[in-house]
Amino acid sequence: MKGLIGRKLGMTRIYKDGKAFGVTVIKAGPCTVVQKKTAEEGEYDALQLGFEELTKERARKLLSKPVYQKFEHVNVKPYRILREIRVNNVADYKVGDVIDAGIFAGGEIVDVTSISKGKGFSGVMKRWNFRGGEATRGSKFHRQMGSMGPGTDPAKILKGKKMPGRHGGVRLTVQNLKIVKVDAENGLIAINGPVPGARGSLVVIKISRRP
Repeated sequence: MKGLIGRKLGMTRIYKDGKAFGVTVIKAGPCTVVQKKTAEEGEYDALQLGFEELTKERARKLLSKPVYQKFEHVNVKPYRILREIRVNNVADYKVGDVIDAGIFAGGEIVDVTSISKGKGFSGVMKRWNFRGGEATRGSKFHRQMGSMGPGTDPAKILKGKKMPGRHGGVRLTVQNLKIVKVDAENGLIAINGPVPGARGSLVVIKISRRP
């Protein structure tokens, strides 16, 4: 079990063994171990990683006082992003250790978590892939959702009904993506296929739970 924090740079194409792969390039790490969490303290072994180092002046403006004092207490430079990554054995790490893209290798299967692109207020066809009505001339039912089916009983819209509303901008995890290439020197990871989020979005890469 291992993971890393990064930023999505965009998509490109990589040629490998005579084949073209559409890949998402992620600037992963370097991340610093800020805190260790053992199974005795909680339910599992985990590391809290810091990403994107801040100067002290910048940290005082962006971070709350308790978070800023936490970095001073463990004698670690302040970081803008903190995320928790489960590991098999926290004894293999110590506070202040730096983890980079070199922990991953080409061919590994990973899960990628990020915030999806926000699409604003959307209808049911875009949001839920409803079929819609006929597109023929004279039809007055094109992109509506149709009958909501409450009737006399229960005479209300049930909770969870698929309806128009805010679309996107949610936390998503795409599982079982393959790493095509790792450039540890520059901290770049090329993952086959798309991942959630716009360019510059924060992403968390973890070894797949169900490869």
